[in-house]
Amino acid sequence: MTSDLAAPLTDHRRRLLDAMAHAVAGKGYAAVTIADLAAEARVSKRSFYEHFADKAECLIALYEAASRQSLEVLRTAIDPHRDWHQQVEHSLKAYFETLACNPPLLRTLFIDIIALGPDGLAARRRTTQHIAELIVEVTGGSLPRAMAVAIVGAIHEWVLEAVEQDRVARLPELVGPAARLVRAVVDHHA
Repeated sequence: MTSDLAAPLTDHRRRLLDAMAHAVAGKGYAAVTIADLAAEARVSKRSFYEHFADKAECLIALYEAASRQSLEVLRTAIDPHRDWHQQVEHSLKAYFETLACNPPLLRTLFIDIIALGPDGLAARRRTTQHIAELIVEVTGGSLPRAMAVAIVGAIHEWVLEAVEQDRVARLPELVGPAARLVRAVVDHHA
């Protein structure tokens, strides 16, 4: 199973993704049913299956949509006219604040996505790659892609730890340590 990244965001599809976000925030992914999603989105179960093979595919599509939004937050926070060193904290602050906006959804996106097995891990890996590509781009290509992936992995492990310890609201406290990590790794490879 793979989500269709090229799938147009029709009204029904958008409503189904919103329904998934709302439902998992309310009762957790495991308890959510297709009937719940269809009712929340105000569509038929048949309409659900026109867009997704199952609820796992819908969760992956939600994960990818949320990841694109987070990546856009990072891109928007970057001022290409300023040195990247000056922007690291600003960008990370925007990123962590975005992640902290919905703790139940963040829990689903960081934990339940892994429970989906290979398809969930593949979606997670794609997101890591996209963020790593942005880091390489912002640093002018001076950082090897593998090191950018390591930075993203480290930061996401800190986020996962915060999720597991119910400290999502305190994610912005990671700005300083994450900025120091990014600067240290990039400066070492410059």
